[in-house]
Amino acid sequence: MSRTVHWAWGTFVGVTAVALILTNSVARSLVLGLLAGACAWASAVKATQQWKRRAEAFAAAARGISVDPGVERGSGDDPVRLAHEVQDAAITNRENTRKLSVLRAVIDGMAEGVWTTSEDGTVLEHNNALKEFLYTGQGIVGHRPRDLFESSELHQAVQKACREHLSSRLELNVEGVRPRVLSVYVSPLGGELKGSSAVFFDVTELRRLEKVRKDFVANVSHELRTPITAIRGYSETLQSGAINDPVAAPKMVDIIHRQSERLSELVEDLLELSRLESRQIQLAEKPVDLLEATQRALEAVRPKARPRGTAIEVQVPPNLFVLGDQRAIEQIVLNLVDNAVKYSPPNGRVELSASEHDGHVEMRVKDNGTGIEARHLSRIFERFYRVDKGRSREMGGTGLGLSIVKHLITTMKGDVRCESAPGQGSTFFVEFLSTEKTPPEAPAPEIDSAPAAT
Repeated sequence: MSRTVHWAWGTFVGVTAVALILTNSVARSLVLGLLAGACAWASAVKATQQWKRRAEAFAAAARGISVDPGVERGSGDDPVRLAHEVQDAAITNRENTRKLSVLRAVIDGMAEGVWTTSEDGTVLEHNNALKEFLYTGQGIVGHRPRDLFESSELHQAVQKACREHLSSRLELNVEGVRPRVLSVYVSPLGGELKGSSAVFFDVTELRRLEKVRKDFVANVSHELRTPITAIRGYSETLQSGAINDPVAAPKMVDIIHRQSERLSELVEDLLELSRLESRQIQLAEKPVDLLEATQRALEAVRPKARPRGTAIEVQVPPNLFVLGDQRAIEQIVLNLVDNAVKYSPPNGRVELSASEHDGHVEMRVKDNGTGIEARHLSRIFERFYRVDKGRSREMGGTGLGLSIVKHLITTMKGDVRCESAPGQGSTFFVEFLSTEKTPPEAPAPEIDSAPAAT
């Protein structure tokens, strides 16, 4: 304000002196000087206020606060123009930062792994999924592909993308706690950007399912070939004249009959397993008396156990109800006890017991057979998996019984496992959901009990 006062006084004195010289009148000179001083004062005050508002606007823009729209813009290096430019730049920067954060969140949320590399192939950025794929204790940024993977294929693909601007697709096997199979698509960044990008797809489950399908086809072909070959061979022998042999003919016919029964059982088990896996069968969920279901299943097993002298001991308390499908539970018991009888020695013993704890009912089927080695336990519920292939086929099993048991109990939200050791027999543990007895309801769709199979 002191500069404004000095400016007004200077104007007053100057105008007064000039007017006094020109008019020779002190009064007129003073009036003209006062008017000039007042005008100078008003102009200086207005200019000062405007500059003050511009300065405040510039400071506000620098702090990210909206600029007063009433402040006039100047030209050139005027502070208000600079303030608006600073504000526009700040708004653009905030918007770009927001978009970058959203893009980063989307990339980090992807199930696929992503990275970008510099022109020499060094990793610059990656998302969270890629770190989970690699299970590496070291950082990924700053490394080249050959430092992270034993295979040189990815390193070569990255170099090809950076130098020759060519895209590549390959598969990598990543070893570790959880081995993975990764399908990788490598491409140049494009445009004026130097370097490359890579997208990693986890195809582990897909490759596993492909292997399961191939193994299944191979196993089915092998299992079908055995009875078909026997039926064809003996029928051709009968056609060639053996049908007139009173001793050999009945034996061959009996073999053909047994092999056709085995073929029929195999087809039935395959169809039922297919229906279970495709959810075509809807299992009922209602209280089932476990003792009653067990007794009904054992009626089909005891005729097989008597010729072998196998004793079946049942220790299931009465009024023990589980939640599930009656026919499915009977089939589970039938398959497990039938297996136990088959693999027990002559005059052996099979124990079937059950108890309730923590809202679950655990049923146990124990035999005193030869037992199963530990290396087989994790696979015995796979389709067609046999611990002793020769003995299993000799006993008439299809190799699907335990797989059906696994699917049935899993569908009823239960679990099944096996504990065994060579020479100590095997014990199968089946866990059902327990429930209270309720009044009978309308009958629900139930599955048909299939022949017992191993």
